[in-house]
Amino acid sequence: MSIEVRTVTEAGFADWNRALNTGFLRTPTDTDETVEWRLARADLDRTQGAFENGRCVATFRSFAQELTVTGGAVLRADAVSNVTVSPTHRRRGLLSRMMSTDLARAKERGDTVATLIAAEYPIYGRYGFGPAASVTEWAVDVARSGLDPRWAGPTAADGGGRIDLVDASDVRKLGPELHERFRARQPGAVDRDERWWGASTGQTSNGLPWTEPYYAVYRSASGEVEGLAVYASDGLWGDTKQPLNTVSVRDLIALTPAAERALWRFVCSIDWVTTVRTGHRAPDDLLPYFLPDPRAARIVTQADFLWVRILDVVRALEARTYAVPGTLVLEIHDAAGLAGGRFRLDVSPEGASCTPTAESADLALDVRELGALYLGDESALRLAALGTVAEERPGAAAVAEALFRTPRRPWCPDVF
Repeated sequence: MSIEVRTVTEAGFADWNRALNTGFLRTPTDTDETVEWRLARADLDRTQGAFENGRCVATFRSFAQELTVTGGAVLRADAVSNVTVSPTHRRRGLLSRMMSTDLARAKERGDTVATLIAAEYPIYGRYGFGPAASVTEWAVDVARSGLDPRWAGPTAADGGGRIDLVDASDVRKLGPELHERFRARQPGAVDRDERWWGASTGQTSNGLPWTEPYYAVYRSASGEVEGLAVYASDGLWGDTKQPLNTVSVRDLIALTPAAERALWRFVCSIDWVTTVRTGHRAPDDLLPYFLPDPRAARIVTQADFLWVRILDVVRALEARTYAVPGTLVLEIHDAAGLAGGRFRLDVSPEGASCTPTAESADLALDVRELGALYLGDESALRLAALGTVAEERPGAAAVAEALFRTPRRPWCPDVF
């Protein structure tokens, strides 16, 4: 019997949810409350499933997203999530069918890019996605850090201000505006809607046990909220009644280095805490160098994270800013036929112009490599050395390096 790929109805969502859990190796059956919570968050017009004999065997969902790019512009993105194929139905092209449908619809809607967080590296390059922003997590040995254990809060010498513990209800009021200001200056950041804030502060329940974290805000000397840290502790004690607590930071965003430094200093100064796990940060995060001994911050995770798929080359390349003026003719290959072609990119102090052209190409690359270069994290010279970018004109890779590369690395703080 053939396998039908189609959008999911409300009546079939529980079966789709079971397949989602199966693909992610979770307990297959959820409570009704959990299923209803996920259903409320899903856009069924953008939720696909593969069905055989009435049973869902593969899942796929996308939703509207906004992505901040280099220079601060915000692009409409098609965010891909909840991708699974049951182990009984692998290697049958089900993901390819669902992905092709979704990306074609995103192109028709006018989305400029598609995004996803890749659980497995080899899969998504086939569909034109490139790894565009990475993450690093550190474990800080507090005793080794060299920080003064007598620290009692920010002083005028390090920016002043104060740190206050607040409640979840305060975060729902203060957090959205703070995050909007943060993501406007952070390439790779994505939007957080009201449902995100409700779920992350326990206001809405997914049917699973909720453990409330601690919330700390940094207020500048003028009283303005410029940073937020969300963290939890494991409450571990040693055999000799020695506290060995690890604090895990779930979220930490800040508008200034002073706010960021103060929040990290606060988290690392909490009594009974011996280790701080930072959560996913940008690979060039300032944290290690806030410590007198940066070696106290040990890298425990370093991996690709946010993947980007260009759907509209002209709009994408004109939206971002570039480090230097220059001109580059790009030959973009796209097996899906969504964004291929030859384009001339002209960058000047007035901005960027990207137009289709018949001129000879300077650089030839697949759309996945364009996605990897797009936010400024990847090196065109490295891709040329690897053979995934081809120089049609000598020196073109160096020009692309100068244009696309950014001084600070992009970062996406959110899993989706």
